[in-house]
Amino acid sequence: MSTVLDRICDEKRKQVTEQKSRRPIQELLKRAQDQATPRGFAKALTAKVEAGGIGLIAEIKKASPSAGVIRKDFKPAQLARAYQRGGATCLSVLTDQKFFQGSDADLGEARSNCDLPVIRKDFMVDPYQVIEARALGADCILLIVGALPDADLASLEDIALGYGMDVLIEVHDEAELERALKLKSPLIGINNRDLRVMKTDLATTERLAPLVPADRQIVCESGIDSPVDIKRMVAAGAHRFLIGEALMKRPDVEMATRVLLAGAKT
Repeated sequence: MSTVLDRICDEKRKQVTEQKSRRPIQELLKRAQDQATPRGFAKALTAKVEAGGIGLIAEIKKASPSAGVIRKDFKPAQLARAYQRGGATCLSVLTDQKFFQGSDADLGEARSNCDLPVIRKDFMVDPYQVIEARALGADCILLIVGALPDADLASLEDIALGYGMDVLIEVHDEAELERALKLKSPLIGINNRDLRVMKTDLATTERLAPLVPADRQIVCESGIDSPVDIKRMVAAGAHRFLIGEALMKRPDVEMATRVLLAGAKT
């Protein structure tokens, strides 16, 4: 029986095949080569944490399979500027169209309107997408361990690192974490949401965080709605957070970001 993640990845493979026919790989390779040096996604998060702060990856996301449309007034450029003013360290931009109502253009708009490093949040299943991410200007990509075999994860990671991009390796359970630790990237995303059934539980981070070695950095993902949640996750060992819906559903995302970060300090 196929899971939600399976269905999304199957659809993504079809989309990539279509995209390859519309935009040859040679065109992407040239655009990727012409991009400026990546802004340093992991470095920015580490600098913030070492300075005693919370490394916030604020997400620009219009919709999701579990929540439907989150923000009708969706303007990536304005949101990026608001997040930066609010104190976010990095941005995450959803580019999946079918399930999240995102687009490649969203990433370009967001990144060109702020100074923050940006991760392309999508379901990576093919080397083409990694090159595409760099061609779009992304500074980091997401690799979901539950979506790919080890050989594919290592291959896509190597391509990204070759372009100077960072890679966020996402896991949800002990077996996936064990596989993630075989890869090179220091950023380990612990997703509290089970992408197979779209259920969320903050106890996931509490269970997995002690198993993450000291030379890796935990990024707590999903289910963070308040400063109380952040404090709970900090107690578990997480100092970097990817937060989307809790901010996107607020009318004033700049103020929401300020309140969330200020409340986490007190």
